[in-house]
Amino acid sequence: MRLYDTRLKAVVPVVPSRPGELSVYACGPTVYRDAHVGNMRTFLLTDLIRRTAEMEGLSVVVVQNITDVGHMADDTGLGAVDEGQGDGDDKVLRQAALEGLTALEIAREYEQRFHADLAALNIYPAAHYPRASESIDLMIDLIALLMERGHAYVGGDGSVFFDARSFPGYGELSGNRLDDLRPGHRFEGAVDPAKAFHADWALWKRALDTRTQLVWDTPWGVGFPGWHTECSAMSLALLGSTIDVHTGGIDLRFPHHEDERAQSNCATGTDVVRHWVHGEHLLFEGRKMSKSSGNVVLVGDLVDRGLDPLALRLAFLQHRYRQQMNLTWEVLVAADSMITRWRERLADWATHPSEAMPAEVVASVRAMFDDDLDTPRAISLLRELEKDPAVSPGAKFEAFAHLDRLLGLDLASDVGRAPAAQAPLPDEVEALLSARAEARAARDWSGSDRLRDELDALGFPVIDTPDGQQVQR
Repeated sequence: MRLYDTRLKAVVPVVPSRPGELSVYACGPTVYRDAHVGNMRTFLLTDLIRRTAEMEGLSVVVVQNITDVGHMADDTGLGAVDEGQGDGDDKVLRQAALEGLTALEIAREYEQRFHADLAALNIYPAAHYPRASESIDLMIDLIALLMERGHAYVGGDGSVFFDARSFPGYGELSGNRLDDLRPGHRFEGAVDPAKAFHADWALWKRALDTRTQLVWDTPWGVGFPGWHTECSAMSLALLGSTIDVHTGGIDLRFPHHEDERAQSNCATGTDVVRHWVHGEHLLFEGRKMSKSSGNVVLVGDLVDRGLDPLALRLAFLQHRYRQQMNLTWEVLVAADSMITRWRERLADWATHPSEAMPAEVVASVRAMFDDDLDTPRAISLLRELEKDPAVSPGAKFEAFAHLDRLLGLDLASDVGRAPAAQAPLPDEVEALLSARAEARAARDWSGSDRLRDELDALGFPVIDTPDGQQVQR
């Protein structure tokens, strides 16, 4: 398998550090709201890497964090933002106040909904879902180690900061040089005086007295972890000092992943992550999704519109993960129709004698997944296979069923399923059909047409076949 490595800026082979086993760390959600479809595209990236590696015979261990503390409203990639004392700007705390619940009640509710969305999109669950709030001891140990090695210090406000200048490799992931970063400002244009250098960031934040939830007592006083600290501590604890692939959205490249890389590397003395893989931005109807734009779309919104959630997965597969994508309702409706058609095809093909898969086509699709997840070409090739008259129905069934291990579209879900019993027609419809049959028998064509229009108005259009009237429900 070959993937685009953000740090190396090239598509490179991914060779596991341990024979037969691929380790993957995936940046997970901050559980203060529902994950929108843009987030789901990023989470799907990890699933596609896993399915591709497993198809090649590898055992894949995925760890995905749950951020339920420490992600501040000002944790942006716009510059070296100041992250000193916290007074309630934590995203989880802010949402808890809005909904009148405790912070952990909010976190567990949205965490549960996150897992439900993953299941709806057929995204395999990770081996571990460490919660930040349950990993505080790991973070304290990491911070103490970084201080011991001269990479961190206690600032003027009691918070612990990472010394960005102590890591020579800072900027290799994002291209941002320390001297070029714009200083953040806390108030009236002043740079945070608690820091030794404007680009340093908080590993542990000293809490103000106004913050009463999600705080812990540490050697540096009562406070809470910095967002970047969490992923370093949890990934090192669960996957060790060598991680094969680290995934996330391109928006996390800076500052989150740049800072995480600095922390992990300084703590271990080695380059921990071998490959950084990022998914590109998703637009919806041509605009970035935001509350202010009113275009935030959730997985549940597809269900509300009568669409299969896996239509979203197929729509993503039709675009490469590292290319910006403009998702629309039109695209989703078309993807839903395509899934329905493929399932109907497989249900029909399954009634024919099984035959060997077209080996060349199957090998080509697998090669496209191996080639930096070139899913658009793979989907295109499958559409050609669907229509190829030279390939028998039994062979097509075997190919699609086999390759669905990569696609994850549940294409064989209708195979072997008994036809659903249709509800009886309403009495009014039965009466109109009977009257229309009599009109046709009497060659009363105008009366027949009038009755057909009435049926159509009720939502039961009729077509005439050699076997008589046929109702289209």
